[in-house]
Formats: sequence, C-alpha cells, structure tokens
Amino acid sequence: MKRIIMNMKANPKLNNFIQDIRFMDEDKGETVISLRKLVLEITPSAKEDIKYGGLVFVSDKRLFCGIFIRKSIYLLSLTEARRCKTLIIFLKEAEKNRRHLKIFQQEDIKNKKVEYYIKQSFKL
Repeated sequence: MKRIIMNMKANPKLNNFIQDIRFMDEDKGETVISLRKLVLEITPSAKEDIKYGGLVFVSDKRLFCGIFIRKSIYLLSLTEARRCKTLIIFLKEAEKNRRHLKIFQQEDIKNKKVEYYIKQSFKL
C-alpha cells in the first residue's frame, strides 16, 4: 500500500526514514506519521531532521522536540519540558532538561494531551 507521506518540504531523507519504519511495522509507521503531522501543524515554521536515531524538530536553532521509536513505544521527547509548570504524570524524566512522553498506541496521542505538550515545549 503506497501512500504519500505528509512533508511540507518533500525531503527524501525524511520520507525514506518513515517508509522504513512503516515497512518494519505498519502501526508504528502510522503513529509516527500522526505525531509528525501534529508537530508540523502546531509549529509550521519548524525544521525537521533525522538525528539521534529519530525525527527531531528545531525552531530558532533550538531542538524543541523529537520522535523516537523504541521496541514497543514511541517517545515524544520534549526539550526544556522541566520548565513547564503544568506537568502531569504522563511526562517521564529523561535527562536534566528533557522529558519523554511515552506513546504506546494512536489513542495515546489524544489521551495524553500530546498537542498541549508540543505547544508548551515549542513556547519555552
């Protein structure tokens, strides 16, 4: 099943990366596409790239979030999220300034308020 992946800049490197994920696991690929689409809708000025084994999003030379695929989860990594005053239990400490939101399935994108956290990370 061939489908066009949403990419504002039509970057073959990014498209190939996502196609590889979809080839390995269709559900993971679809969840990555949904997360990526959400980030780009919220932050249309953001630049995206592949670093650290996942998709990263940069604004004003600051990496504000990334999507990383692990064995059975997707990590939405939020930079400077520790500064967000309204953190709830979904965010797990990863490093000094970074927090991860674990996504296990498509429904978690809405249930865990992913849109809210992306907006907060982008503003910080």
